[in-house]
Amino acid sequence: MSKNLTSRAEDYSKWYNELVVKADLAENSAVRGCMVIKPYGYAIWEKMQAELDKMFKETGHQNAYFPLFVPKSLFEAEEKNAEGFAKECAVVTHYRLQNDPDNPGKLRVDPEAKLEEELVVRPTSEAIIWSTYKNWIQSYRDLPILINQWANVVRWEMRTRLFLRTAEFLWQEGHTAHATKAEAIAEAEQMNNVYAEFAESFMAIPVIQGVKTESERFAGAVETYCIEALMQDGKALQAGTSHFLGQNFAKAFDVKFTNNEGKLDYVWATSWGVSTRLMGALIMTHSDDNGLVLPPNLAPIQVVIVPIYKNDEQLETISEVANTIKNELKALGVSCKFDNRTTHRPGAKFAQHELQGVPLRIAIGPKDLENKTVELARRDTLTKEIVDLNKVATIAKGLMTEIQESLFKKALDFRNTHITEVNNFEEFKKVLETKTGFISAHWDGTSETEQKIKELTKATIRCIPLNGEKETGSCVFTGNPSSGRVLFAKAY
Repeated sequence: MSKNLTSRAEDYSKWYNELVVKADLAENSAVRGCMVIKPYGYAIWEKMQAELDKMFKETGHQNAYFPLFVPKSLFEAEEKNAEGFAKECAVVTHYRLQNDPDNPGKLRVDPEAKLEEELVVRPTSEAIIWSTYKNWIQSYRDLPILINQWANVVRWEMRTRLFLRTAEFLWQEGHTAHATKAEAIAEAEQMNNVYAEFAESFMAIPVIQGVKTESERFAGAVETYCIEALMQDGKALQAGTSHFLGQNFAKAFDVKFTNNEGKLDYVWATSWGVSTRLMGALIMTHSDDNGLVLPPNLAPIQVVIVPIYKNDEQLETISEVANTIKNELKALGVSCKFDNRTTHRPGAKFAQHELQGVPLRIAIGPKDLENKTVELARRDTLTKEIVDLNKVATIAKGLMTEIQESLFKKALDFRNTHITEVNNFEEFKKVLETKTGFISAHWDGTSETEQKIKELTKATIRCIPLNGEKETGSCVFTGNPSSGRVLFAKAY
């Protein structure tokens, strides 16, 4: 497994693409714009999935599954949602192929097998889910409904990049129904907090919580909450969103309930989701020119043991010690792999595990056994130390916490030094060109100004921070009154 990565400084985009492929995370498939997630990449996604699923269930949610296909009439029911996703929809029009009489051995669509109603391949599931909820909800006693779905969705993207933007991707989507507006808003805020906690505690990625501007909101939402992260190249990445949908979908699908006063009312709704785009965030936040750097909380293999030997006898002796360490680590809740492959030399194994971001490597050779020591190598700092063989498991366990915290602090320091306050448009453009990162600036609240800034600089309003101080001022572009600062950035 050759490294030879393009450096981040030379070409960040090329570095990212090479790293995803060379670290065996994913590759492009035979289907345009779609990817194959390889076992190592999928193992990281499974870790993310497991932790998120646990957090969802701790907040009272249950998993369910809804169809991949949405009848076009249902998809059109909520107008803004349909308009927002229309250009990205794949549509099924026929249900059968037949032999092509003009081209032996080839198939064609059977013209007699046209569907009575076209089916949209879900870009998101609000339509099919709310048409289902109509059958589930009659009374306030049926509420709340707290459902999550792990699924794939299709959005026909023209320009794709592995994990960050693909025509088909994996995600989870929560869809909840509530009796009151306040309850639905609290749910949307709660799930945004869950995403922030996951990003910071497991991914070691600091995020800024905020709300989107009207033009950046999810199609059909009244309010979109979000978590925004900053990548090493100074571009922002939207890592998760949680939407307060008001009664828009309930009205579109006529989902009413009898409240506790005996009156009919429309149900209040939320939806929220994160996707395999988080894999891209993980890669771009921590990795370096040597390859992937993984936070221990999400690493499929937290510790790898590599034997260094000249003959079978030495390997056998080292194996006994290695397996003892492995069992000790397992007892401490640390995942460990003993890489005893005889087909690869130690140097090749070192290179592979470094490229794939294994947080900690233990090397054991004959001299180490004599000295009752092992060599510990940290992936995050690329430092090595010799430690007592009898203490290695305990030390490794402690390093898991230390590495996790160190990665978060490094990312936080980078993020904090790349939030720049500006007070005029010349400063704004200069920061974008030279420093990059988040720009904290006043905005007059109009979509016209937002659009003009985007056209001139390619920077968008990433969010209106939830914890931002209320500070009146003048819009950085128009000079008109502003009620507070927002965060701009170029983004993925």
